[in-house]
Amino acid sequence: MNKPLASPELLLVRQLLTNHQSQPGGLLPLLHAVQDALGFIPANAVPLIAEGMNLSRAEVHGVITYYHFFRSTPPGQHVVQVCRAEACRACGSEELWAHAQSVLGCGAHETSADGKFSLEPVYCLGLCASSPAVQIDDKMHARMTEAKLSAVVAKLGSVA
Repeated sequence: MNKPLASPELLLVRQLLTNHQSQPGGLLPLLHAVQDALGFIPANAVPLIAEGMNLSRAEVHGVITYYHFFRSTPPGQHVVQVCRAEACRACGSEELWAHAQSVLGCGAHETSADGKFSLEPVYCLGLCASSPAVQIDDKMHARMTEAKLSAVVAKLGSVA
């Protein structure tokens, strides 16, 4: 039986697998490494990961779906994370969360129809004294307001 040629993503997963498969408890670090490299964990990588880690596909799939951090689909061009922890909630993050869903046109763990934004809840960005906090891609935003969020999203949405 001929195996199909491996995609570049699967070749990368194989390489990462060799770095983690002998590590005790290496599944989580491996999944983080795959997601860091690709932005998500492709479904066709699950059998490869399962075999390499000596686990069932169901076990690997279970870990990916249990932790909300892991994505099975590519993220949008920009990832918007709104803190929903207590300090930020006390300073208005629930209203900000609702506004983000409206402005982006997607809910938690979803990507906007145009593929530009993914929305993720997070539970502490470490800016409790400057709540509410938002992280967009790798940039932190303290004391975020609905108006500021709309402005940042508009600016990022207009950049090609």
